[in-house]
Amino acid sequence: MPHKTAHHTAHHPGDVGRRVALRREQLGLSLDEVAERAGMAPSYVQYVEEQSDTIGSSALLRLAAALRTTGRQLLGVGPEHPAEALAPPPQTVLQELGTDECWSRLADHGVGCLALTTDEGPAFLPVSYAVIDGAIVYRTETGEAPAAAAGTEVAFEIDQVDDAITAGWSVLAVGTAERVTPPEEEAAGKRELWIRIVPDRVSGCLIREAGE
Repeated sequence: MPHKTAHHTAHHPGDVGRRVALRREQLGLSLDEVAERAGMAPSYVQYVEEQSDTIGSSALLRLAAALRTTGRQLLGVGPEHPAEALAPPPQTVLQELGTDECWSRLADHGVGCLALTTDEGPAFLPVSYAVIDGAIVYRTETGEAPAAAAGTEVAFEIDQVDDAITAGWSVLAVGTAERVTPPEEEAAGKRELWIRIVPDRVSGCLIREAGE
């Protein structure tokens, strides 16, 4: 059977990063200025521009707000008609969430994204979790990807994003992951390895249209 070349759409690896860099240059902004607007580390913005093949929905929305555009435009999923593409995106407001509100949202959810560094580079893994005594705890197995977090500094994020109305929020916790002994009544079962993240810092933000 002859080899078929795959048809690629606008979602080529690195396309998002190139669009972020281009939009930043159009606005005459530095990496530090974009990072401050988006509530991110400058090194992460640089990583997105230069290396990232994928980007989380909340990070995408933060960058879109900082760059006065939309997530769809950064993804290359623009309107079909060029005239529509010229329409200015809605003005948005980036509001910081307090620590108590961040923990409240963490406690109300059960699935988050674990970000860690592997031999292949950064990895973003969905995990089920619970908040126990001021820590984020999840179960895994030895040899599974989330188990590699033990003994390293990781980031843990939950979010809720609606790009259609340019609104959403995210909470980010950063700390060292460690193995812990599960309660005796919970020790049995397939996922015998428990990992706990005690955050050194917790932050969050809410993005909404201006005037709402």
